[in-house]
Amino acid sequence: MLDQAIHSLAYAYGQPALRGRLRVSPEDFAVTELPCVEPAGEGEHVWLWVRKRNETTPRVAAQLARLADVHPRQVSYAGLKDRQAVTEQWFSVQLPGREAPDWSALDSDTVQVLRAARHTRKLRRGTLTGNRFRIVLRDTTGPADDWQQRLGLIRAHGVPNYFGEQRFGRNASNLLTAQALFANPRKRMQRDRRSLALSAARSLLFNQVLSRRVQAGTWNRALRGDAMQLDGSHSFFIAEVLDAPLEARLARHDVHPTGPLHGRGESPLQADCLELEQAVLSEYADWCAGLEAAGLKQDRRALRLVVSDLAAEVSDDGDWQLQFSLPAGAYATTVLRELVDVTGW
Repeated sequence: MLDQAIHSLAYAYGQPALRGRLRVSPEDFAVTELPCVEPAGEGEHVWLWVRKRNETTPRVAAQLARLADVHPRQVSYAGLKDRQAVTEQWFSVQLPGREAPDWSALDSDTVQVLRAARHTRKLRRGTLTGNRFRIVLRDTTGPADDWQQRLGLIRAHGVPNYFGEQRFGRNASNLLTAQALFANPRKRMQRDRRSLALSAARSLLFNQVLSRRVQAGTWNRALRGDAMQLDGSHSFFIAEVLDAPLEARLARHDVHPTGPLHGRGESPLQADCLELEQAVLSEYADWCAGLEAAGLKQDRRALRLVVSDLAAEVSDDGDWQLQFSLPAGAYATTVLRELVDVTGW
């Protein structure tokens, strides 16, 4: 059941005809964080702009803590980045009244500190605008006209804002942990592991609601009673009336329909949208009850993902190179799945 729920999500534009290989090398998947804050140049926190290759973000944070001789809690970052990739992002290390160590001592084939600057505040999770991606697809086969048509559709309409498969862990491990937690709520578990499991469970439910709306053709349209989220904001309003002004706002990507991040509380939805969402979630009643018992409060997430600055070109070798930007919390793999059937995720 879990495998089907993860891998059998509906496509907005049909299953792609183009095939290719992804992540043949880490350099084929490059990610650059788009920060929303720049360090001020003074303060007790040292912000570090780090390039990593084939490394996880938590592992780099642990290396920084050891080098600076501080507790791991004194090292932070805005967001997790892919391991099998070349990525650049900010970290911060709290060093009150202390000189910084020689950060170059960390430099290796997998980690480089490119810049260091002081700031008055710790870098907190979510303190980023988004991420810029450069992705190379190799050994591509299939009709180029299908590819070009899909690029145009994505530029105009975006893609379904699914949580990527990596959210669920290798072999759905995060979801299996969630199942074990729901079966035994008093089970002792590390805080980070518990948080990952609960996030994965919420993501699974969100993806199921979104997939149902993709099938119905309403993932980028408003239903009566929908919770419409303002672009770039967590604020939303209820679409009590489906009128021309609302359609115009949808068309220019000013607002987006939303899906559930399940938890405690009464749903804000009404009418047709409430009926649809309740029908999907009723199939996962035990998961919903587990999330509520864990104390999570419900929230909303946009069903539509707008892809910015989408560009594509073909190299002399026939490889495709994609570049695009996504807001924080979005997954590049959700864009790729609408463009190409890939191996090597």
